[in-house]
Amino acid sequence: MTQETGGFAALDLNPNIVAAVLATGYEEPSAIQQQSIPIILAGHDMIGQAQTGTGKTAAFALPILNKIDVSKREPQALILAPTRELALQVATAFETYAKQMPGVNVVAVYGGAPMGPQLRAIRNGAQIVVATPGRLCDHLRRDEKVLSTVQYLVLDEADEMLKLGFMDDLEVIFDAIPASRQTVLFSATLPSSIRSIAERHLREPKHVKIQSKTQTVTAIDQAHLMVHADQKIPAVLRLLEVEEFDALIAFVRTKQATLDLASALEAKGYKAAALNGDIAQNQRERVIDSLKDGRLDIVVATDVAARGLDVPRITHVFNVDMPYDPESYVHRIGRTGRAGREGRALLLVTPRERRMLQVIERVTGQKVAEARLPNAQAVLDARIKKLTNSLAPLVAEAEATHGDLFDRLTNDLGCSARALASALLRKATNGQALDLAAVEREQPLVPSFAPRGERTERGERGERPERGDRERRAPLPLAEGRVRCRTALGARDGIAAKNLLGAILNEGGLARDAIGRIQVRDSFSLVELPEDGLEKLLSKLKDTRVAGKQLKLRRYRED
Repeated sequence: MTQETGGFAALDLNPNIVAAVLATGYEEPSAIQQQSIPIILAGHDMIGQAQTGTGKTAAFALPILNKIDVSKREPQALILAPTRELALQVATAFETYAKQMPGVNVVAVYGGAPMGPQLRAIRNGAQIVVATPGRLCDHLRRDEKVLSTVQYLVLDEADEMLKLGFMDDLEVIFDAIPASRQTVLFSATLPSSIRSIAERHLREPKHVKIQSKTQTVTAIDQAHLMVHADQKIPAVLRLLEVEEFDALIAFVRTKQATLDLASALEAKGYKAAALNGDIAQNQRERVIDSLKDGRLDIVVATDVAARGLDVPRITHVFNVDMPYDPESYVHRIGRTGRAGREGRALLLVTPRERRMLQVIERVTGQKVAEARLPNAQAVLDARIKKLTNSLAPLVAEAEATHGDLFDRLTNDLGCSARALASALLRKATNGQALDLAAVEREQPLVPSFAPRGERTERGERGERPERGDRERRAPLPLAEGRVRCRTALGARDGIAAKNLLGAILNEGGLARDAIGRIQVRDSFSLVELPEDGLEKLLSKLKDTRVAGKQLKLRRYRED
């Protein structure tokens, strides 16, 4: 254990924090953590230049937890994140690292959720507040003193916050918290706007710059599939129908998920078992031995439980749940493709996880190709192929060994050879659907959102149109269940589609796939939104600002 804890323990962190970190599966601090943690612990302001996926969340979360006074039930640390998804991710990381620190409370503050419970959580003693700027400003308008006890401020992905038009909101927040605070700023890039913020609001900051290492996994065939969260188990079951695997490991995030998926697989006849942190070491060894010798074909595991798992016959890795960071992804898929063998890794991605997929591609330096869930015809073909392969070795000697019995059965039953063969097949296949109509009646798995790559940043196919063409072009046809809304903000206001998208995601609380095309024209923009609940959504967005200007989104009446 000494060797395993040395890296983080050497950073003078609270032993309870170190224990919580090790329990997540990390053994050594990353480069950004090694350099940033001592600076933050020493109380210096800091500018960290690092890409997502380098471990920067722990780089600021661990020292801040170390500095929190648990006896004080008041906001002490404020972390600002550009999007709802990142805010939730950072809040979850804080909760994970604080598991062995009783009394630490974390609250995530973002648009799309009721404001009352968020404000009450802050007032009731949450020491750590993780927030998007827009929603936090809404709270400040209700209670301008709510952040008066903040001692530590972190701006996570500051360049993205500015791209999304939060500059004015940031200035409001800076004014609302004590000037004596410690400020840490993380950004992938340092444009002049970020440098300007640093000059005005940071005091003699230390600089840390980390170059993200490209991690290659070229020996493994990688693909991703877009699914909704509630489709994951049916998606895995359908993929297993068509994937030709020897042994497979499926990664999920929680103990309960290992049990749920393993149970679903066993119910379908697969030789599967769960592997999680609660399983005793001797039982873990039995599971791995069973996977090695063929008594098991599938293991469903959490990241921690799969540490050190090396079984040469693993041909496939299914990332059923998205890993928390690119390093975990590389570690996971490295369980296949061993010793020069071919391996295949499939990643299930929900609409809200598209961003992490992009991070994984950037850090690994490889595109993860998009695949589609197999249709009914592909499933039927795979079933018939498996049946053919299972019968092929028996055909040569079957007539010699069972021919007389076959003749007797047809005579006793008074049926044709075809009828008897069909009955025996039905019995052998346990009633499995083996015609197209029956397979199609099984649960369909068709994502209701457009796959990545079918839209450009501006929400339309093809190249960006010339400005004059963009102004004259008629609106594109609407998808069913969507309406078009208009804002007076356009290209001449410095607005891009991503600014509008970010503002609506942050403040409206919508999933990414609920937002349709975004068309930016010179003097206005059009956004496709769900018709169901539109008035409530527009009410949420009424005070939203983009690039410092009010969004003022209204339903667009087309003549």
